Amino acid sequence: MPYIVVEGPIGVGKTSLSRLLAGELDANLILEVVEENPFLSSFYLDPEAYAFKVQVYFLLSRYKQSLDLNQGMLFFDHTVSDYLFDKDFIFASMNLVKAEWELYQEIYRTLKPKLIRPDLVVYLRAQVDSLLKRIAKRGRPFEEPIQRSYLERLGEAYDAYFARYEGSLHVIDADHYDFVEDENDRQRLVSEIVERMRAA
Repeated sequence: MPYIVVEGPIGVGKTSLSRLLAGELDANLILEVVEENPFLSSFYLDPEAYAFKVQVYFLLSRYKQSLDLNQGMLFFDHTVSDYLFDKDFIFASMNLVKAEWELYQEIYRTLKPKLIRPDLVVYLRAQVDSLLKRIAKRGRPFEEPIQRSYLERLGEAYDAYFARYEGSLHVIDADHYDFVEDENDRQRLVSEIVERMRAA
């Protein structure tokens, strides 16, 4: 029962692509819970004060969703998710320091072995200018304080993570696709991923 994950930095189009793939494959769709995090808007205004709270909330929320994945796989031939469990580790490695980082890693190491590994990860990459335009277009108020420098660091962190990723990985330059507005781009990208999944 193939389990496909779409991953990448803020604003790259993970959720949009995940919905397209799920529709194409008639798949179980798992979307990360973002706006329900009560610490997120405060984090963007004062990262140092809220980083640990925001990361632990995300870690536990995504862990619970990942456990529920087992049940969903009983009823669907495919599952598509718009996040990788390790994404929280990527963000935490940027945002936490010292004792909080050590404690976070201990919690993460306890939880991760209990989770299912994806059969294919689709990594969407994009330039910071593209990310900023897409973030502005979707108009989430809590994302307005996001700085260019933060997105640059995030892109570097994602690249570093996937440079050593051990598993089936398909990297896509999202700057070259408009899979939200352009039907041809949608069909081309979905076909590319489905073909890659079948070859995995």
